[in-house]
Amino acid sequence: MTQVLRVLMLGDSIGKTGRALFARHIQSLKAEYSVDAVIVNGENSSDKGVGITPEIVAFFKKHGADIVTSGNHIWDDISILPYLEKNTDLIRPANFPASCPGVGMTFFTCKGFQVGVMNLMGRVFMRPTLDCPFKEAERLLKRSIEITPIMLVDFHAEATSEKLGLTYFLEGKVTAVVGTHTHTLTNDARILPGGTAYVTDLGMSGSLHSVIGFDAPLFVQGFITAMGSDPHVVTAPPYIMTGVIITIDPLTGKALTIENLIKHDNQPLEGI
Repeated sequence: MTQVLRVLMLGDSIGKTGRALFARHIQSLKAEYSVDAVIVNGENSSDKGVGITPEIVAFFKKHGADIVTSGNHIWDDISILPYLEKNTDLIRPANFPASCPGVGMTFFTCKGFQVGVMNLMGRVFMRPTLDCPFKEAERLLKRSIEITPIMLVDFHAEATSEKLGLTYFLEGKVTAVVGTHTHTLTNDARILPGGTAYVTDLGMSGSLHSVIGFDAPLFVQGFITAMGSDPHVVTAPPYIMTGVIITIDPLTGKALTIENLIKHDNQPLEGI
């Protein structure tokens, strides 16, 4: 029987709620779905819901994450800057300026195979001054192909068209392109003819009765008044934890299957 790898990719983990859900469920999810590796987006995992700290990276690693990806909030807690300069288990979007600390592509070993993970950020409705994610992906792949055929791309972007555009640009060249940033799991997971898996957004780990994990009334107030607000992470149940599981042929780097994962939880979380 041909050996395969099964990788769970989880959407944005929202504050201490998302962290607590990760700790509560990740080991049982790995066992239930025969998961070999876990990648989680942690850019919203600080207590205030934006940014990440070295201690939080260690928390994710302790509880079963192999790699932590990020996005536009990677700089929101400056304590992470020295960590990014010295470590590669947390990555930031590769198309930020090269002078920024950290790397946008990393590798880890899973069942004896090298697995590549790339982080990119969109420019549509985001930061148009970033380097082109298409050209940056192409540049990085020239390096990664000498190491492994397996490459999983977290594309932190707003526009579905940009996410699909990058996926078709990379079709047959990467194992998967998964979207993050909008915090809502989409029902469009597919395998392209070239063997690249795709989903528009992985969703989030957080409170279900919220606006993308945050206090709804404050978000609504901001929409009505056009005044900025500082919304709080919702900690009350029910909760939801979402992402996808991708089955990979490790010899070719092609995706064989992609399936949505949705974990509901109605039990209060302790200590939050």
